[in-house]
Amino acid sequence: MNVLLIGNGAREHAIAKAIARSKTKPTLFSYMKAKNPGIAELSSDVKIGSYTDLPGIVEYAKAQQADFVVIGPEDPLNNGVVDVLEKEGIQCVGPKKELAQLETSKSFTRNLMKKYDIEGCPDFKVFTRIEGIKDYMDSLPGVVVKPDGLTGGKGVKVQGDHFQTIDEALDYCKEVLEKHSSVIVEEKLEGEEFSLQCFTDGKTVVDSPPAQDHKRAFVDDKGPNTGGMGSYTDADHLLPFLKKEHVEKAHEITIAVAEAIKSETGEQYKGVMYGGWIITRDGVKLIEYNARLGDPEAMNVLPIMTSDYVELCQAIVDGTLENYQISFDKKATVCKYAVPEGYPTDPVRDEKVSLGEVSDAEVFYASVDQKEDGLYMSGSRAIAFVGVGASLDEAEKKAQAALSAVSGKVFFREDIGTKKLIQKRIDHMKALFG
Repeated sequence: MNVLLIGNGAREHAIAKAIARSKTKPTLFSYMKAKNPGIAELSSDVKIGSYTDLPGIVEYAKAQQADFVVIGPEDPLNNGVVDVLEKEGIQCVGPKKELAQLETSKSFTRNLMKKYDIEGCPDFKVFTRIEGIKDYMDSLPGVVVKPDGLTGGKGVKVQGDHFQTIDEALDYCKEVLEKHSSVIVEEKLEGEEFSLQCFTDGKTVVDSPPAQDHKRAFVDDKGPNTGGMGSYTDADHLLPFLKKEHVEKAHEITIAVAEAIKSETGEQYKGVMYGGWIITRDGVKLIEYNARLGDPEAMNVLPIMTSDYVELCQAIVDGTLENYQISFDKKATVCKYAVPEGYPTDPVRDEKVSLGEVSDAEVFYASVDQKEDGLYMSGSRAIAFVGVGASLDEAEKKAQAALSAVSGKVFFREDIGTKKLIQKRIDHMKALFG
């Protein structure tokens, strides 16, 4: 079997490892925009090119006689890579461009949920002009502003965290409307967030263990939003503040959204539906969907996946997911990212980063480029380290110890997965529910 992987980040490195572990013994080919050394080592052949070069991607897939293509990042999905590949008869694990609007257009998802009366949607309105925004904001107890388009996980701004007043929110809306066709204004939700990454063939939905991502750049949830500084999962496949019914509700909503997409577009959604959720006093609410695995959350769930990932992909493209049994080891995981100094607002670029020996954690290369004299950071998250253990405490210690192997102009959040930060989440939920 020949499998083509598109993407060059840590998420794709985790996918490449999962493909390489398959008992089907596939041959892996990779199409990347920069040479990720971890992916390259696992691949029989590598092509470096742009994710906008759709003819080039199709040509490479044909040349390698790919049985199916796994699309890692959101940009190729937004560019319509699945549309052009499937037109040539090449199956894909990932949705077509219209269906990928689940991630690429926040208004698409909100309006879809509203039209099909799917629960879990906060109060929201979509605006194409600045007129009327202030009146709507004044009607809400708190405000969240979301650009309608891809922003690399850094575009959403929340009152109390990123701005304080309605006037500041309006200024940001004006800034957004200069770059995007519309802006979404939503009620601010109070609660604790979790991620649930689901796989679907458009009919059946199966879950991976829930995770919690940490968007803020600095210790104790301070600083600007990032693509994610790290994440964790727990050995019981819940989270210390999370109940089984919360996961079941998120799963139920995801099934409803998959059915709504089929009704709306006439197409089966095939790939990943990754929901960012928040537990509130009024139940589980959807923050947003992504149309691919999370980064960093993919690095939490794929290393502990005990079922065969290639067989999962085959079931997705064949539409036979109902016959596939997904399973994960009962282990805790903690992922921590080493990122360039200044990230995310003014990161150093083209700086060399070195990695010593890591014996007790998984290593995933992210935004690095392998050159003749070593690894260089491109300005985004550089290397992820994942500790796996019987408990969160054991997993966190392994991830933290691994970070000492990195040298260069980097920093990281040492508090991710620690007892102190997790207790803060538990206390928050107790206070929220009395």
